[in-house]
Amino acid sequence: MIEKHLLLDEADPGIFYGVQNSNLKMLKSLYPKLRIIARGNVICIQGEEKQINEFEERARDMIAHCVNYNRLSEEDIIGILNGNTSAEGLLQDGVIVYSTTGKAIRPRNKTQESLVNAFHTNDMVFAIGPAGTGKTYLSIALAIEAFKKKQIRKIILSRPAVEAGEKLGFLPGDMKEKIDPYLQPLYDALEEMVPHARLQELLASNVIQIAPLAFMRGRTLNDAVVILDEAQNTTTSQLKMFLTRMGTNTKMVITGDCTQIDLPTVHKSGLVEAIRILKHIPGISFITFSKKDIVRHQLVTHIVEAYEKAEKTKKENTNLIQSTHHEQSVDAN
Repeated sequence: MIEKHLLLDEADPGIFYGVQNSNLKMLKSLYPKLRIIARGNVICIQGEEKQINEFEERARDMIAHCVNYNRLSEEDIIGILNGNTSAEGLLQDGVIVYSTTGKAIRPRNKTQESLVNAFHTNDMVFAIGPAGTGKTYLSIALAIEAFKKKQIRKIILSRPAVEAGEKLGFLPGDMKEKIDPYLQPLYDALEEMVPHARLQELLASNVIQIAPLAFMRGRTLNDAVVILDEAQNTTTSQLKMFLTRMGTNTKMVITGDCTQIDLPTVHKSGLVEAIRILKHIPGISFITFSKKDIVRHQLVTHIVEAYEKAEKTKKENTNLIQSTHHEQSVDAN
């Protein structure tokens, strides 16, 4: 009799073992001649070498299944043990990753497909468009995919804290507690794609980093996917600082909505300037979303349209007033 230890690696133990250890109990019943003991993310197997080797091979397929699909059901286990499912050939039909509930995350329209293709063929991608088009969510899914495939070692997510001046100082708590509310949308997306225990581990080890834009200064970012969200709220100097952090084997995705600029009027949006300045540089791709690409609740589309209509009416009224004042000035002269 020999003993081997199998590490679950990136698989979440809770998913692998099942609710109330149902998967573990099933494996023990299917391999009655082996003694299988689970200790955290390590499985201890005792028994004859031939049976241990067979179990280890199938268990690795189950681990890969957990990592890719974020689920492991009794049906999945039976399929893997029968050789119908393996670690090869997972993630078909345009699926990028699977959510923690097992839902397939894939492009939902042509523009999202363009973003996926641009990410795979360019080192820097600008995704520009209204709220609800899935720019940030899809970008984070692509980062998770690249990490799972071991193409990069880190995922860095950032946002500008627009009120990072005096207003931030009045918020309670330390700096992290003050800034976290600005970064919550990024945490929300990650929590949908990475099991809780695994996410906490990756955050604690700085493999996944979530930080405000100001914390990027002075860094060189290598072997990473770096995502800057809400880039319309950066100044020109801030966005230039961010873009020049790019190191070797790094991809950057910059998302934003040029119709939702919250900067003081004295500042130009760095995103608007970047579109003008960088649009002809090879290796940088610009993907533009429209209200037709909104994938949230259908009301979001109507809300965006209503605001666009109101803004158009406001501009027309302003132009009419200016034209009337000009005509009155000419008549007076």
